[in-house]
Amino acid sequence: MAKDCVFCKIIGGEIKSDFLYQDDKVVAFRDINPKAPTHILVIPREHIASLVDTTAKHERLLGHMANVACALAKSEKVEKGGYRLIMNAGSDSGQEVSHIHLHLLGGHKLAPLG
Repeated sequence: MAKDCVFCKIIGGEIKSDFLYQDDKVVAFRDINPKAPTHILVIPREHIASLVDTTAKHERLLGHMANVACALAKSEKVEKGGYRLIMNAGSDSGQEVSHIHLHLLGGHKLAPLG
């Protein structure tokens, strides 16, 4: 845990959040600044600043994050219409919090990327 990381503070209970999912590896909760009707963040309990900092040892964790997001899409009933998973890497990508996190966006038609 990083003492100045907002996501670490959420995971540690210093900042209140209603978890939609949690296990020994990740937590998931709604984004406080949603970009879609369904906007959920899936965050590892382990503090990893950016996707750039991951190694082969994080492969299972990254796969688990994707699996949790897909299960949440189903429970949120956005899997049939479709949804988007986004993981930004670094400030140029738009990453605002230096703790890897996976965005689940859905609930309406999303604009194409590119």
